[in-house]
Amino acid sequence: MIQTLLTPLQELRTVLSAPGILGALWLTAQTCLIAGIGFAIFGPMLAWWFARRPTAFSRIASFLTTLPLVFPPVALGYLLLVLLGRNGWIGSWLYDAGIYLIFTPASVALAAFIAGLPLVVKLIQTALEGRQLKAIEFARAMHGASGWTILRHITLPYVRPQILSGLLLGVSRASGEVGITMMVGGNLSGKTNTLSLEIFNAVSRADFDAAAALCLILSIFTIVIFAILEGIRRRTPAE
Repeated sequence: MIQTLLTPLQELRTVLSAPGILGALWLTAQTCLIAGIGFAIFGPMLAWWFARRPTAFSRIASFLTTLPLVFPPVALGYLLLVLLGRNGWIGSWLYDAGIYLIFTPASVALAAFIAGLPLVVKLIQTALEGRQLKAIEFARAMHGASGWTILRHITLPYVRPQILSGLLLGVSRASGEVGITMMVGGNLSGKTNTLSLEIFNAVSRADFDAAAALCLILSIFTIVIFAILEGIRRRTPAE
């Protein structure tokens, strides 16, 4: 049992020195950073739109945003490949403009963003739709507070824990994305293969020690994310 537990640690140094692994690790870090920036920009905006401006169009957008949570990732990746490929509805315009998206690191970041966005949006949206928050906002409005004042002093502080938690969950999901990434990124060694895809590749060639060592890296990242989320939960006052 002890030897089994030590094997990933012993294998870790060997795996990290293998060609392409450091590149996959760096691409994963870049992807999480880019996706995290996207979550921070679009997550709160979409959550506010869905929660406070319910229209037919916003409901359709909410459905599309939520789709990665309920639709098989490989199937969603295929739809994106058809849409953004050289002959796709959008891809053909991009190629004519000299923008090459599919099978590039940009497509990996896009896949991570699409996969993690619903976790960010839904968490913030639920907080914005809470009755307690709406009651507090209404009370301040009745006392003459402007919309900007309510947003800055009431709404944002109230949903800040959900924003932080959503960002962390989204980045964590982005780091482990496989299905969509494989379809639009192509799993090209040294170009579009992330750490999660390297685990898939290692298992495919029956290199289980390498797969275990790579899982250890992602496990450490997951534990850090969990610890931060737990800290946020403990500091968030109960309603």
